[in-house]
Amino acid sequence: MSETPEGLEENEVDPSLVRYLKLLVTTLAGVMIVGLVAVIALLVIRLNADVPPLPARMTLPEGTKAQAFTQGENWFAIVTTDERILIFARDGKTLLQEVKILTGE
Repeated sequence: MSETPEGLEENEVDPSLVRYLKLLVTTLAGVMIVGLVAVIALLVIRLNADVPPLPARMTLPEGTKAQAFTQGENWFAIVTTDERILIFARDGKTLLQEVKILTGE
């Protein structure tokens, strides 16, 4: 009994084509493994990088309360509850710039 459905004839498969497809699949698997290792290595390197040191104490103007914080290479920015952005030097005491946030209200 043949396992080929009725009406279909068995076609011979070229062995060189099978070898070629096997080579393509193996190459693709190798490239994917190398890519995965590269992504993991980059994540490990990036997550182990030193962060810039934070000052022991930040001096905010009287009556202001911090709502959010971010930092750049040479500065810190603090968003206050009274809708201002205060940009400080790395020492945490020297105010470099103050930006008033304008809302659409």
